[in-house]
Amino acid sequence: MPMLNELAFYLPILVIVVGFLAAALKILREYERGVVFTLGRFTGVKGPGLIILIPIVQQMVRTDLRTVVLDVPSQDVISRDNVSVKVNAVIYFRIVEPDKAIIQVENFMQATGQLAQTTLRSVLGKHDLDEMLAERDKLNNDIQEILDAQTDAWGIKVANVEIKHVDINESMVRMIARQAEAERERRAKVIHAEGEQQAAEKLLEAARTLSAQPEAMQLRYLGTLTSIAGPQSSTIVFPFPMDIGRFLGSLEKKPAE
Repeated sequence: MPMLNELAFYLPILVIVVGFLAAALKILREYERGVVFTLGRFTGVKGPGLIILIPIVQQMVRTDLRTVVLDVPSQDVISRDNVSVKVNAVIYFRIVEPDKAIIQVENFMQATGQLAQTTLRSVLGKHDLDEMLAERDKLNNDIQEILDAQTDAWGIKVANVEIKHVDINESMVRMIARQAEAERERRAKVIHAEGEQQAAEKLLEAARTLSAQPEAMQLRYLGTLTSIAGPQSSTIVFPFPMDIGRFLGSLEKKPAE
């Protein structure tokens, strides 16, 4: 009976001590920090490792310093050329100042997500559809810089922004396909015209060279004979030399003796 009485006496004390230690001792992981408030006033950021708090007097709010991946839902965006599209993105951010993330904003996760949605619509609305499709890297950087500047007051660093999808209705897809086909045809015609122009310039240059050097004309004449006298040819056409023509013309003009 005396032992039971002693146990009944010490048991409440033991429970109080265990409860005190549980409230006073906190363990923070390497990627965690604790924002400590003493009687409601901010008194510092602690961690990682073992943290000792004064029960009732001090409270601690845990924060995670790891990078957070936040998916931005699809947003209806009207481009500068009045095309309606749906765009969704993903942002990567992390807490760099735990005290600001807890004190300056009520819910930093929700605040960052809402800010990302409005910034996405605002930035993309200033660009044409072609820019949205072809210049995603530039748009990602623009959105990231704006978000990072606005979340700096919350102790948050936006590391990266990636536009995932730009959804366009079917009629606009068909229009873009027709536009791309017309552009390919235009380029083909331009390339063909440039080739014809270069060929004409080379032919003119060759004609000037041959006219300036009669020996070159003779060599060209012999080369032509060699090419047409191949094993597969059945008909040989001999070009009439201009020198012989001039010689025969001079004989016709001589008076008969």
